[in-house]
Amino acid sequence: MQKTYAMSSRSLLQRGFTLIEIMVVVVIMGILAALVVPKLIGRTDDARVTAARQDIATIMQGLKLYKLDNQRYPSTEQGLLALTVKPTSGPAANGWKTGGYLDKLPKDPWGNAYQFLSPGIKGEVDVFSFGADGQPGGTANDADIGSWEL
Repeated sequence: MQKTYAMSSRSLLQRGFTLIEIMVVVVIMGILAALVVPKLIGRTDDARVTAARQDIATIMQGLKLYKLDNQRYPSTEQGLLALTVKPTSGPAANGWKTGGYLDKLPKDPWGNAYQFLSPGIKGEVDVFSFGADGQPGGTANDADIGSWEL
């Protein structure tokens, strides 16, 4: 019995971490966070621009399918909604496929609707986002993102 008691008290003394060990781990985590976090923070804008480009590419594919079926792109007035709901006004869409060309219209990564021009200024049709500021034009960090960049 004496032996068991001595063994368990020794194992109790060796359980847990010392204050110095915990402080070392906290300091190491702080150093890693100081190195990694600044690099990740600047990447959110890049990720949003990439997501917008992917959305625009998907919308452009839907527009191309629409044109194959209807011999024309939807008009600016019909807008991108013509990819999800058969247009009832403007140029006839007699070849419009049941179910549409997109399940739903995505919002840009900043929560705004994608813009559409047909005929476009920079292409046959233009699909674009105004970027973070939601205004036409912008600086290098806040420029419009459009189908002409694909």
